[in-house]
Amino acid sequence: MFGWIGGLVTRRARTVLALGLLGGVVAAVVGVGAFGKLQTDGFDDPESESSRAAVLLEERFAGGSDYVFVVEAADGDVDSAASAGAGAALTERLRSDPALADVASYFDGRAGPMRSTDGRYALVTASIAPGEEADPGAVLDEYAGAAGSDGAISVDVGGGEVVGEEIGAQIGKDLGLAESIAIPLILVLLVLAFGNVVGALVTLGVGVAAIFGTFAELSILGSATDVSIYAVNLTTGLGLGLAVDYGLLMVARVREERAAGRAHQDAVRRAVETAGRTIAFSATTVAVALASLLVFPMYFLRSFAYAGIGVMLITAFAAVVVLPAGLSLLGDRVDAWRIPRVRGIRGEEAPAWARLARFVARRPLLSALPVLAGLLVVAVPLAGIEFGTPDDRVLPTSASSRQAGDVLRSAFAGDGTHPVQVVTTSAVGEDELAAYAASLGELPGVVRVDTRAGEDASLLSVVTDLDPMSADARELVQEVRAVPAPAGTDALVGGASAQLHDQMTGIGDRLPLVAGWLVLTTMVILFLFTGSVVQPLRALVLNAVGLGATLGAMVWVFQDGHLSGVLGFTPQPMDSSMMVLLFCVAFGLSMDYEVFVMSRIKEMRDHGMANSEALVHGLAHTGRIVSTAAALIAISFFAFLVSSVSFIQFFGLGTGLAILVDATLIRGILLPASIRLLGERSWWAPRPLRALHRRIGLSEALPA
Repeated sequence: MFGWIGGLVTRRARTVLALGLLGGVVAAVVGVGAFGKLQTDGFDDPESESSRAAVLLEERFAGGSDYVFVVEAADGDVDSAASAGAGAALTERLRSDPALADVASYFDGRAGPMRSTDGRYALVTASIAPGEEADPGAVLDEYAGAAGSDGAISVDVGGGEVVGEEIGAQIGKDLGLAESIAIPLILVLLVLAFGNVVGALVTLGVGVAAIFGTFAELSILGSATDVSIYAVNLTTGLGLGLAVDYGLLMVARVREERAAGRAHQDAVRRAVETAGRTIAFSATTVAVALASLLVFPMYFLRSFAYAGIGVMLITAFAAVVVLPAGLSLLGDRVDAWRIPRVRGIRGEEAPAWARLARFVARRPLLSALPVLAGLLVVAVPLAGIEFGTPDDRVLPTSASSRQAGDVLRSAFAGDGTHPVQVVTTSAVGEDELAAYAASLGELPGVVRVDTRAGEDASLLSVVTDLDPMSADARELVQEVRAVPAPAGTDALVGGASAQLHDQMTGIGDRLPLVAGWLVLTTMVILFLFTGSVVQPLRALVLNAVGLGATLGAMVWVFQDGHLSGVLGFTPQPMDSSMMVLLFCVAFGLSMDYEVFVMSRIKEMRDHGMANSEALVHGLAHTGRIVSTAAALIAISFFAFLVSSVSFIQFFGLGTGLAILVDATLIRGILLPASIRLLGERSWWAPRPLRALHRRIGLSEALPA
């Protein structure tokens, strides 16, 4: 099939390129509309008890407090005449705002729980008015920083709606900054990698096409279902990075075939037949790995599958079909605008990688044991991992919702804005409601239980002195759920702590399915590629070692707080969703490099080389391409470190680190050492499977 594709793109190069450019223009037009359709939520399981409680709360009690206005008295006393007057005026402004409802203010009745312990702060809460669309940006613009006529008070605006708004706005700014750094830097390094400008530009063009194509996909999906805005970061990182991966591989193979004496058009056809096969196979393995995210009920995680699968397939198509058409038309000009004294990657064996491969092949244990020990040591912090969900603390301290959240956590005896919320499914009598509240109030960590009776439901707000993201708060959720509801009704338990508990349960319940999917697909795909059942097992073990080290390093940095001063984030428990995302993305990319290296080793064996020689020559041919591509794709993810949102920093640093570890220590040392130690056994398969592979297996075609 790939020989046929190679012939088609060289014979009909102008048509293929014109259609590719037309598709890119259409994708850009459609993709521009994606950002207005993407969501900032999606961390919760919609079928969980906490989500059902949130729906019931919205239906029966207008959703609770969507906005929290933290009022700070300039003179340090919210009860002073100046502060109280300004607070009362703010309260009236909020009540006159048609977008708000259910305004509750300390300045009405001087309720003790709405005043900080030191008297410096007071709270005003409000809900979104029935029939009104949430517009937290407008609320921020109108009220954040608002002061009394004489500057008696200042206001910070918090609440879940505002946190989502500020995270989305911050990511939008950060993405533009990251791209402004990554794209010029990648272009410069690509020029050095190719040794000329034209090769770098056509490769970067593949990345731009992949990004716009995936934006178009997300725009279409965003019209039909919920899609998270955070998928944009994966789209840009993978789009640029994979274009570099595949562009380097394709152009290097064209140069190699030309150096072997083939005419340019024949060299392009041969590159599609060999490198194109590897690219398609690699993209399939990564897409299959990312498809595992589709099993999770949170659309935050599913959105990364949408983006990842889309960008993989679009990039692979552009690299296997459109890029060769462009190379065919360019002819010798593919090496135009050369950089003096820079040779660039030309597809021949890299001497440094050949020497490394020979050293590892001669001394596999001496090479592998120190690397393996070091990676296992880096993985140790995983033993102390704790989990949480994103809240205002992922934002910089300058954000209004972050400032409001810091005050609520530090200055109030019980955070009444993040209670465990218990909603009954029907009305409860006054005596029964009081008894139920008393039972809940006896639980450890509970400060008070506020009750509110509706016509067909009752709401109990269990206010605690626990951090809502802590393990103790999650344990309290279980204890609240264990308290029997009043006779004749059921109770649903929600709130931030319950959402975290249910999120972790939803992820944990599906992790065995994800692990089974990754193991099964790796075994099947690598067997089809290599004809061995040992190679897939070896790949799984090495991937586990590399990923364990990466995740351990992320716990050490983001949970334990090392580098927090440098990167400017607040240490927190690890976000379970982001850990799963990092694992699946890094696993897929590690399989990308596995296929790159093994494809050439297998090709050498198909030429009749012995195992050790195929290992050395295969690694010598691919090592420089893989390490160069890894460095460039890592840059596209490391650029996310400029973000002011901590879980975006986590994703960028973790993915970039995983790529570098895999492309150097895993592919450069542990892979050749393990194959050398296994010897011919590394290619073993039972006789029936060998026969099956001869019929349906995939392998590099031998030169004509």
